[in-house]
Amino acid sequence: MTEPVCAQKEPYAVDVEAGRAYFWCACGLSKKQPFCDGSHSGTGIQPVRYKAEQADTVFFCGCKSTGDKPLCDGTHNTL
Repeated sequence: MTEPVCAQKEPYAVDVEAGRAYFWCACGLSKKQPFCDGSHSGTGIQPVRYKAEQADTVFFCGCKSTGDKPLCDGTHNTL
């Protein structure tokens, strides 16, 4: 697998906790979107670590094609 699977064509809004690390699913196969559940094993695609600097609502990419991994950059609007 060289290209990720689009999990959804919109971002996932997630309330994150300050100082906590999150692992964004980059392959699109996880059943716990937008986060990794290990489904990438054998795909050659690795999850992306995101550490929240402050408590906030973060928009994680759902289409897996963002240029600003793991955050949404609006690429889903062009798919």
